[in-house]
Amino acid sequence: MPKLPKKPFPSREEIVAFIAREREEAVKSGAAQPDKIGKREIARAFAIRGDDKILLKKILKELELEGAVQRSRSGLHEAGALPQIVLADILSRDRDGELIAVPAEWDEALGPTPCIIVFAPKRPRQGFPAAGIGDRALLRVAPLRETGGPAYSGRVVKLLSRAVKRVLGVFREDPRTRGGRITPVDKKQRDKEFIVSEADRGEARDGDLVSVETLERGRFGQPVAKVRERLGSMNSEKAISLIAINIHSIPDLFRPETIEASEAAKPARMESEGFRREDWRSLPLLTIDPTDAKDHDDAVHAQHDDAPDNPEGFVVTVAIADVSYYVRPGGALDREALDRGNSVYFPDRVVPMLPERISNDLCSLRQGEDRPALAVRMRIGRDGHKLDHSFFRVMMRSAAKLSYQQAQDAIDGRPDETTGPLLDSALKPLWQAYDAVKIARGKRSPLDLELPERKILLKADGTVDRVLTPPRLDAHKVIEEFMILANVAAAETLEAEKSHLIYRAHDEPSVEKINALSEFLATIGIKLAKGQVLKPMQFNEILAKVRGTEHENVVNEIVLRTQAQAEYVAENYGHFGLHLRRYAHFTSPIRRYADLIVHRALVRALKLGPGGLPELSREHLAEIAARISAAERRAMAAERETTDRLIATFLADHIGATFQGRIAGVTRAGLFVKLAETGADGFVPAGTLGSDYFAYDEAHHALIGSRSGESFQLGDAVTVKLVEAAPFAGALRFEMQSEGKARVGKAGARKPGPARGISRTTRPKPAGRRARK
Repeated sequence: MPKLPKKPFPSREEIVAFIAREREEAVKSGAAQPDKIGKREIARAFAIRGDDKILLKKILKELELEGAVQRSRSGLHEAGALPQIVLADILSRDRDGELIAVPAEWDEALGPTPCIIVFAPKRPRQGFPAAGIGDRALLRVAPLRETGGPAYSGRVVKLLSRAVKRVLGVFREDPRTRGGRITPVDKKQRDKEFIVSEADRGEARDGDLVSVETLERGRFGQPVAKVRERLGSMNSEKAISLIAINIHSIPDLFRPETIEASEAAKPARMESEGFRREDWRSLPLLTIDPTDAKDHDDAVHAQHDDAPDNPEGFVVTVAIADVSYYVRPGGALDREALDRGNSVYFPDRVVPMLPERISNDLCSLRQGEDRPALAVRMRIGRDGHKLDHSFFRVMMRSAAKLSYQQAQDAIDGRPDETTGPLLDSALKPLWQAYDAVKIARGKRSPLDLELPERKILLKADGTVDRVLTPPRLDAHKVIEEFMILANVAAAETLEAEKSHLIYRAHDEPSVEKINALSEFLATIGIKLAKGQVLKPMQFNEILAKVRGTEHENVVNEIVLRTQAQAEYVAENYGHFGLHLRRYAHFTSPIRRYADLIVHRALVRALKLGPGGLPELSREHLAEIAARISAAERRAMAAERETTDRLIATFLADHIGATFQGRIAGVTRAGLFVKLAETGADGFVPAGTLGSDYFAYDEAHHALIGSRSGESFQLGDAVTVKLVEAAPFAGALRFEMQSEGKARVGKAGARKPGPARGISRTTRPKPAGRRARK
């Protein structure tokens, strides 16, 4: 039989056009997410076989490096392209009156933020409110090929929040009018001031944090506001978390119907609604949490496996509070939990996803009390690999409530009256099982970045007592590894049952970030080929090479910045950081809506009783994933900003003091320095570094003196003096006290730094020095 003639190899333009065409066809078809487009799909479309696949791989890599295409969780797509479902903010109207929106999250490295023209439906659905300026919505978008206007068109899938005319600000009294002015706390509105009449000031006093409603403009065009609520003095640390709650529109008051539903909930029983739970109350499960934890949603147990097919192996059990029993799909509790997405944690308060009646009572695994749970029993081999697992809906009774430090002390030979009786029977088996799991973890080699977290301790009056970085204990790692195993088991079970679910996914670093890392590593003698696809193990090898050297801190910082941000998705693309093919959040349904979805999916797939996931399309789950990913980013920003404001308030009384720190960021405008003791971040303007002109060296992540060669590089240990603190903005300004590192000049002579002992701010600046902004 004669061979068919070989098709000509496609051009680069044809490959890019094919990728774009496939995306457009997916949009037209109405798919929740387009099918993944990669080398395999392109090879099939163009009948590429044999050695030509190597050439295709090379061309695709070149197109990525050139920026013609991008690689993401859904495969290849045109550079800068938006996903089909986008969380967007509606900001304005065009000349024709059409709404214009932009993505709520956009990586500036991909270019200018794309605009989306939002088309209103010709026949609005009954009960479906029309979108307006200031709203946040989920949009289904499609690319527009016309030039000169928005890059995308979009239609509202779901309206998430209505624009509000409320502003949080500080009231300043005006003795002349007995009214006053409001200065907004939001950085985006700090250039505005609102006028408040005497009749509209309420009980506000000078310096108070207040919530105001903006009114129509006054006679002279000045914005006018009315005080709605006095929140207290700005000198109170409790006011600072309220700023973040307001700026980020975090719901902090439960709706009446939500409270009513939580109060009406009745404790679960062994038998109810036509099903019976397994009785696990005799199994000595332990909760191990932070000392100040108020809710306890996970418990663990380990024992040696007696099965002949698993010599020296273990049976590890993880039990999670059965939130799905109480929070049913579509109910008041469920609707508000989805709006919140997750709990938000501040030093002085928690904004919970669920009312306390659910989170701190019915679904908190209290010591000695019967509680419903969804549990997974996993058999672990002596090499740490999971052999199999099974899920159960049970009634359990926690044998003890321990803190991480308490459990660690017992293992380290310092048991107390609670841990002493549990040491041999419960705690030691947990650590022995963890020792086995560590073997498998080492072979898997997930990304090994230690990321210490600051913890702010408050005094009884709400002011900051001190800031510390709690030690990372083996007890933390024990619980973390067992939770990871349980999360993997949940994803595997649901995939095996062909059930839809929401995955926790983490993309691999972009080509641009890998190339930037490669350029930096070359400056310190570490080779990393540009354009290669890295695995976590290779990052770990890089980190190991610099451990204990002068480059350790800077390399850790840059490797961290190279990583993508984890998110929730309905289409799995794996978890790069953990080096896992499938991963789903299962272990914290009290505080994360994603976990509640996974619980419901397990209940339905395994026929474990009421409260299962209703029939939802993948498109619907993609919408939920986008919403809770945005809620997670919102919570992270609010928590971070509150910490910054608290520390700035704390340090405002220490102007002129000197601190040890490290350079945590380098820009053309100056240096960001992170203090060692508090973890606070502050800025050193480049113009205050001395009489030399300091140029930004992107490859070295450094500012380098053009004449002296003196350099300040990312990761350098430095001493700084605090010269300004702005609690409003959570900002600190420092003056550099350390000399930069001396560098070797072109001729090999060592160039001296600026003269020591001279104040950097008083040194004369060269004429014509450029402003650094």
